[in-house]
Amino acid sequence: MPARKHTPYYHKFVELGAEIVDRIGFDAAARFTTIEDEHRATREAAGLYDVYYQGPLDLKGPGTTALLQRLLVNDIERIGDGGVLYSSMCNEQGGMLDDMTVYRHSPEHYWIVSTPSRAALIEQWVTEHARGQQAYVTNCVSGTAYLSLQGPKSRDILARLTDADLSTTALPYFHVIQATVAEVPTLVSRTGYSGELGYELYYPRDYAEHMWDSLLAAGSDDGLKPCGLGALRSIRMEKKYPLYGLDLTDGNSPYEAGLGWTVRLKAGEFVGRDALARQREQGVNRLLVGIELSGLDFLPAPGDAILSEGREVGRVSSADLGFYLGKSLAMGYVEKTIAEAGTSVTIASAATGEDYAGTVHTRAFYDPEMLRAKA
Repeated sequence: MPARKHTPYYHKFVELGAEIVDRIGFDAAARFTTIEDEHRATREAAGLYDVYYQGPLDLKGPGTTALLQRLLVNDIERIGDGGVLYSSMCNEQGGMLDDMTVYRHSPEHYWIVSTPSRAALIEQWVTEHARGQQAYVTNCVSGTAYLSLQGPKSRDILARLTDADLSTTALPYFHVIQATVAEVPTLVSRTGYSGELGYELYYPRDYAEHMWDSLLAAGSDDGLKPCGLGALRSIRMEKKYPLYGLDLTDGNSPYEAGLGWTVRLKAGEFVGRDALARQREQGVNRLLVGIELSGLDFLPAPGDAILSEGREVGRVSSADLGFYLGKSLAMGYVEKTIAEAGTSVTIASAATGEDYAGTVHTRAFYDPEMLRAKA
């Protein structure tokens, strides 16, 4: 078995007594205190997350914009310099290879940040399509450190370490700027996986320990807490953000996953466009929905059957405890006729042998208008 790798913050995790788990070959922090405590800190104050292994793929060259137009289902020309785009890449059948964020630094320079478990595949996919296109691909993960500062107090905390204007006017949601943070050249992105006001910070790995210490010190009076994978997964569930490998696979399309708003059929040819155009015209038979259950006592498991009037209409793809909402939450693909907000369903637990009542959500369980992230 290959040795597990360490992120630049590993020894900090050990010092803090974190529970360590394997995350795609890295020793990662699952939690520092409790998942609920870290979840609530992110919702009410701020949480600091190590997401080092989710680093950037750098694309440069005069053919880069055309390459991304060919590979992304979304329209890269919708954003200008300093813009961030959420999209996916699909195969010819319209199946999702991954969802990702794309950063535009200039018309000839972009970053792609993909799901960690799909990073190698996406790098190979982009590299193969870049051949002969005057677009050059470089994996920057090993040299780039990455922390995510999320929560309603994140702006106040970050402002103590930079002279950059962090107002929404100067740095809107899904935009990025170059700034100096704690005396370190840093790419500051108004993005995150929490649904709260937040920032993702990219900077040279040599400054990783310094940045970690500086952020925690700056937020010490505001309730900033280091947070692990457990809280990252539970807060994403309250936002109904899909996770590749569970809620998204190459066997489903963006339309089935509720991500049809990212597909720009009029932007020109891209890989998978013909299949997606047919789906748009003909419709799909199943849709990814959220399911809210009462209380926190029962947590569904992936693969549990979703029933309507005693008939199986789908399967759970992922689930987690929504600590801030006080509800158990799940996601799963169901027949299109069931995918209506407020529809009553039951989840048949393979573990307990019992059925549990739930209600379908087609939007985020928490802050569906995205008011907090865009504040």
